[in-house]
Amino acid sequence: MLDEMNVLQNNGTWELVPLPSRKFFVGCMWIFVIKVGPDDTIDRLKARFVAKGYIQTFGLNYGDTFSPLAKMAFVCLFIAMDVFQQCSLYQLDVKNVFLNWDLQEEIYMEQSLGFVAQGESSGLVCRLRKSLYGLKQSPRAWLGKFNNIVQQFGMTRSEADHSIFYRRSGVECIYLVVYVDDIVLTSTNLHGISQVKQHL
Repeated sequence: MLDEMNVLQNNGTWELVPLPSRKFFVGCMWIFVIKVGPDDTIDRLKARFVAKGYIQTFGLNYGDTFSPLAKMAFVCLFIAMDVFQQCSLYQLDVKNVFLNWDLQEEIYMEQSLGFVAQGESSGLVCRLRKSLYGLKQSPRAWLGKFNNIVQQFGMTRSEADHSIFYRRSGVECIYLVVYVDDIVLTSTNLHGISQVKQHL
C-alpha cells in the first residue's frame, strides 16, 4: 500500500483542496491481489488504489467511456502470421497505465483511510489531476494518449481494429496490439522493435 501511495503522490495524481460548494466527491477503495508465478508460488502481493467511479454522473464528471479492445479473432490472426513468418514476438506491460493521462474533468475524491493528511490538510479532498483506476473515462483517455504516441513514431491505426497499429517500411512491417495495459509487438526486424520499445 505504501508503494502504491508513493507512486501516486510522486506522479502528482492529486492535490488536496477544500471541496467546493455544490460539488460532490467520489469514494475510494483498495483492491488486493495475490500475483502467482508460473510454478504456482506467490510471486508478490499487490495493492491497487482505485476510485469508486460507479457513482460518477454522465455529463457532469465524465463523457464518453467507449474504449476499443483487441478482438480475439485479430489476436489469433496476429499470432498465426507471426508463426508463419517466423517473427519475434514481444509482450510489454505498462505499469500504472492510467496515471499517464491528465484528467480534463473536475473530479474530487475522498482521502484514503490510513493515509488521511494530518494538520491543516485534514478535512480536505483530493482533486484528481491524473486519471485513476476505477474512473469511467480512464481506459478511453489512456488509449487516446497511446494512439498519439504511436502515431508520432509513424505507426498507423488499423481501421479493422482500432487496437492494432502497424508501420510498413519496404518489405518489413512492425505490428503492435494493445489490450488496456498489455502490448504485443512483432516484426521480422528486431531493430524496428527496439526502436518502438525505446519510443514507448
